[in-house]
Amino acid sequence: MKTLIKGAVVVPMTEGGQGAGGTGSGAGETWFVGSVAWEGNKIVYVGPDGGGGAEGGVDEFIAANPDAEVIDGRGRLVMPGLVNTHTHVAMTLMRNAMDDVPLMKWLNEKIWPLEATLTPDDIARGARVGIEEMLAGGTTTMVDMYWHEAAIAKVVKEEGIRAVLCPCFVDGEKMADFEADLPETLAVAEEAGGRITVRIGPHAAYTCSPETMRRGIELARKHGLGAHVHLSETQDEQAIVKERYGCTPTEYLRDQGLFELPTMAAHSIHLSDGDIEILRGAGVTAVHNPQSNMKLASGAAPVVKLLEAGVNVSLGTDGAASNNDLDMFDEMRTAALLAKHTAADPSVLPAWEVLRMATANGAEAIGMGGELGVLAQGALADVVMVDVTGPHWFPAENDPVSALVYSAKSSDVCGVWVDGEARLRKF
Repeated sequence: MKTLIKGAVVVPMTEGGQGAGGTGSGAGETWFVGSVAWEGNKIVYVGPDGGGGAEGGVDEFIAANPDAEVIDGRGRLVMPGLVNTHTHVAMTLMRNAMDDVPLMKWLNEKIWPLEATLTPDDIARGARVGIEEMLAGGTTTMVDMYWHEAAIAKVVKEEGIRAVLCPCFVDGEKMADFEADLPETLAVAEEAGGRITVRIGPHAAYTCSPETMRRGIELARKHGLGAHVHLSETQDEQAIVKERYGCTPTEYLRDQGLFELPTMAAHSIHLSDGDIEILRGAGVTAVHNPQSNMKLASGAAPVVKLLEAGVNVSLGTDGAASNNDLDMFDEMRTAALLAKHTAADPSVLPAWEVLRMATANGAEAIGMGGELGVLAQGALADVVMVDVTGPHWFPAENDPVSALVYSAKSSDVCGVWVDGEARLRKF
């Protein structure tokens, strides 16, 4: 079965865009009025209406594929699915449980005691709520770090989202839980037809001793996995690691060998120039979580400096206990505004760059650059359709890319497909 969305504003997020549309915020053409089609889980056509595109004009495509479902794209925008590269999806259970306190107080007095009471069934219930929230808001891929990821993996299979699942570990008894959870998570991932991949999830430099880190890295190497870690989230973390090991958290993780694995580093706030060079040299992705960081007063990641240094920067919401939602549209807007406010420069982190962080850069972070985060022939059919007829979009034709970052709401999402399968239809 083939599906075609015809006559929509298309934002493909390929280099320079394609087609005959406006120039928007990026270098080259970034959007056009045209069509996107897929067969099975692969995109087979992207092009402007009236000619061109991957396989000739859209009329020729329809003539060659009379059995295709044709969706009227007028008044709608089509874009790649959003990639949320850092969350703890089951923490919907703790949404609004403790707000307006610093991170260490929040963790030690509320979150960790609550988590100690959770069963795998509890975690599965919380994950289902979070996944449904993300799909409704146009997120088609999530990177999740949590306990009992095998339970979350089963929900991922049922709900149809794409996921990178990162069983978490810390010092102490939780390490045994991780060592049991990892093979179970891998087994479920193998059954999921490629929609689930797995990484290890060492919590942070201050919660994982060298011995704990070594055990986790050995398992990652055994199974050919990458890693996902919290890095330099607070000044407290900096002080703890400095006192214990005489170095920065970035230097500590490098010295333990973590960065020899493909690694994503959530938060990445308190970084020296030397730390940034380490991340760049090791190919580590810095995952920006602006709303959680602002709410916990953890600080503002040096996103512009990271990008200028050549570090891949992606975007994530963090968990619903510290955000308190999983809304990537809201996260994009916050990321752009925070960067401008911090730099006292309205030109930094333009809309096009932020949208790349939430799409193509996120795909690059999980090792799927070119397969996800873009609308291109041969890419996976993770596609989002947005209703652009609301008054807050008018006039959308000024710059659809800017509108996606500064004006759009997650409730504007009216169609979501993951691996070519419809997960949301509001049209």
